[in-house]
Amino acid sequence: MSPSANSSDRFSTSHPLDPLSPDEIILSCDTARRHLAESEGIKAIKFVATYTKPPSKLEVLASQGIPLDVAEQAQPKPSKLDRVAEVHVIDLLTGYVHVLLVTLNAGPKPAVSASTTLKNGEQPCLTIEELCEAEDALRKDPRVLARLEKMDIKPEELYCDGWTIGYDERFPATRRIQQCMTYARFEEDSNLYAHPLDFYPVLDANTFEVLAIDVPARRDQDGNLLASSTAPPETTEEESDQPVVLPPRERSEFLPDLLEKHHGIKERDDLKPLIISQPEGVSFKMDGNEIEWQKWKMHIGFHYREGLVLSTVTYNDDGTTRPLFYRLSLAEMVVPYAAPEWPHPRKFAFDVGEYGLGVLANELMLGKCCKGAIHYLPGAFVNHAGQPTVINNAICIHEEDAGLLFKHSDYRPGGRAHSVRSRKLVISMICTVANYEYAIYWNFFQDGNVQLEVRLTGILNLALLAPGESTGGFGTEVAPQINAQYHQHLFSLRVDPMIDGIKNSVVQTDIVVSPHPTGSAENFAGNAFTTEKTVYETAKEAAADVDADRQRYWSFVNENHKHYASKQPVGYKVMAKEQPKLLAQPDSWVAKRAPFATKSIWTVPFNEEELYPAGKWVPQTRITPMDSVSYWAERDENVRNTDIVTYLTVGVTHIPRPEDYPVMPQETCMVMFKPVGFFARNPALDVPGGADSRSVNAFPQTNGGTNGVPAATQEAPVSNGNCCH
Repeated sequence: MSPSANSSDRFSTSHPLDPLSPDEIILSCDTARRHLAESEGIKAIKFVATYTKPPSKLEVLASQGIPLDVAEQAQPKPSKLDRVAEVHVIDLLTGYVHVLLVTLNAGPKPAVSASTTLKNGEQPCLTIEELCEAEDALRKDPRVLARLEKMDIKPEELYCDGWTIGYDERFPATRRIQQCMTYARFEEDSNLYAHPLDFYPVLDANTFEVLAIDVPARRDQDGNLLASSTAPPETTEEESDQPVVLPPRERSEFLPDLLEKHHGIKERDDLKPLIISQPEGVSFKMDGNEIEWQKWKMHIGFHYREGLVLSTVTYNDDGTTRPLFYRLSLAEMVVPYAAPEWPHPRKFAFDVGEYGLGVLANELMLGKCCKGAIHYLPGAFVNHAGQPTVINNAICIHEEDAGLLFKHSDYRPGGRAHSVRSRKLVISMICTVANYEYAIYWNFFQDGNVQLEVRLTGILNLALLAPGESTGGFGTEVAPQINAQYHQHLFSLRVDPMIDGIKNSVVQTDIVVSPHPTGSAENFAGNAFTTEKTVYETAKEAAADVDADRQRYWSFVNENHKHYASKQPVGYKVMAKEQPKLLAQPDSWVAKRAPFATKSIWTVPFNEEELYPAGKWVPQTRITPMDSVSYWAERDENVRNTDIVTYLTVGVTHIPRPEDYPVMPQETCMVMFKPVGFFARNPALDVPGGADSRSVNAFPQTNGGTNGVPAATQEAPVSNGNCCH
C-alpha cells in the first residue's frame, strides 16, 4: 500500500460508475477544503472519506445501452453525465461532520454543488489513522502506564485494536469515541493476540484523550458471575477493587520463522508443486473497470465502504443482452459477541459501516492470494490530509477450473460418453478488519450461476481469563487463560435485481407435503409433495425468515416474461444454506442498531439514496436509524412488478474450536443465484468438452492405468483430463 500516488494511469474514469482516481481524490479534497475555509471559516479539518456519487440508475443504464426491459430498446444515451465526488470531513474544533458534493466536470474547475453539516452526533467510519494513533495515545497515558507497570509490561509492548464504542451511554453521541482491545507483544512480529490484557481503555478519536478504563467482570471456576450485575457502570471511574490479571506469557505463533523458533515446528517439505497454467492467456477482456467473459459483462467497482461492488451485470443470450443485476455488494455486516459481562456486550462490530471494507483491503500477492494468470485492479481512498492512499492490487480477477459441468455416459455397449468441465470467473478481494480477515469472492459460471463466497480467516477475538476462571458457557478456552467468545458474523447482501428489466418481484417458495393422506385417491402411495408459491405484494410482507422445515427459498422474477415451456416467470432463485438468525434478544442493543439482522430477507422499493441497511452513519448509533431497512419496510410500499432492492442476511454462528487457534482455518459462507426458467434450456450446451492434453497418470507404471486401476476397466470414450483435472 502506498501512502500517495502521482499518477492515475491505472484508474479508469470513463465509466459513470468508475471509482475516484487518485487525481480526482486530490481535486475533490482541495475543492472541499477551499470551500470550507472561504465559506465557513473552517480550517482545522480531517478528511475521512471520498467516493463517486453516481448518476441515477436510469442515466447509467441509458449510457451503457442497457434496456429497462429486455423487449424494448435502450433509452437514448444522455449527452453528458456529471462526475460527482462525495466528501466527508470532520471539523476538529466542533466535531461536526461536513458532507460535500463536488462536481468534478462542472466547468473550468471542480465546484461544490452541495454542502451539509451534521450536528447531531452522526459519525462516519473510523479511519486507519485513528486506529493507529490510539496505540500511541495509550502508551503515553499515566493510568495505562501505571497498569502496565503492575503487569511488568513495557509501554512499547502495548498494542491495541481500536473499535468504535458500540453502545455506551456514558459518552455523548457528539463525541467521536473508540474502545480499545489491549494486548502485549514481546517480540517483533509475534502473535500479540496470544497475550490479551485485562483492561479496555476508551478514548476520544479526535483529541485522543483517554476518557475511561473499563475492566471486565470476572467469573469463578463454576461460571458464577463475581460482579453484582452485567449492567454497564454509570460513571467512567475505574473499579479500584478489581485485581490486575496477568496475561499468559506462553507463545502461540503462526509465522513460519517464529513457529520454528518457539515451537520447533517446521514447514512441511513433502508437497510437490501444483501449477496452474494458461499458456494462451486468459479468456476475459478488460475495458477499464468493465469486464467481458464468456457471455457475461459487468462493471467492477471499488468503494471505500463496501469494498468490491459489481454493477450492470448482463448476459449475452444468443445476441440478446439480458440484464440481470444492477448492483451487488456487501452493504453491511455485524459481529455480535455472546459474553454478557461488561464491557464485552459493546463488542458488536459493523465491519462495513464502522470501518469500511475498501479502506481495509489488502495489497494482494501474486501467486499467494491468487494463483494463475491474474489481472489486478487498484483501489484508492483518502487520508486525513486529503491525499490518496493507493492499493495497487486491491481486486483480483482470474479464472479457475470448477470441476465437472455436466456428463453423461450411455451405458449400452458401444455407447458414447460426453463430459464437459466447468470454468468460473473469480473476482475477489481480501480485507483485514483488526484480527479477522474476510476473503470475498464473486464467482460467475458458464451455466449462468452467480455465487458469492465469503471466507473467514485470521485470528479470533480473544479475551483474558483469570487463573481458574470459567468462560461461563459463552466461549471456548482455546489455550490456558485464552477465551474465544461465541459470536456471529451476519452479512447483509444488497441485491438490486433487474431480471430481464427493472420491473421485478420476489417469490417465496415453500416445499410442502401433500395434504392428502396415504391411501387417498389423490395420494394412494403417500409419496406426494409439491410447492407453495407466494409473490410478495408489499414491503412488510417481504420481511421474512427462513423456514428449514419447509425448505424455503426465494426467487427474483420478471412476471412480464414467461418461459416458453414452463409458462412460469423468468427468474433467478436464491440458494443460501447459511442464514442463521440473530441470537441476541429482539430488543437487544444489537437488534436495535442492526435491524437487518432480525430478518432473513427484506425487499423494498429502489431509492437512489437508500443503500445501507443499518443507516448511512453507523458508528455510535443508539436507536434504530431512521434511514435503515426496517423503517423503509415500515412504509409498506408496493414491491411487486416494480423496481426493487433486496437485502439478504447470511452468515455464520461461530462456536470457536481449539483448532481455530492461534490462526483460524477458513470458515466459508456461500450464496448462489441460480437461473430458474431464465434460459430456454441449459445455457452451457455450447461449452467445449475438450480434454486437457497435459493431464497425466499419477502412477503410469501401474499397467497404464490410473491409481492402480487397470486401463481395460476405464471408460474408453472419456479422454484423460476431462472427468478429473
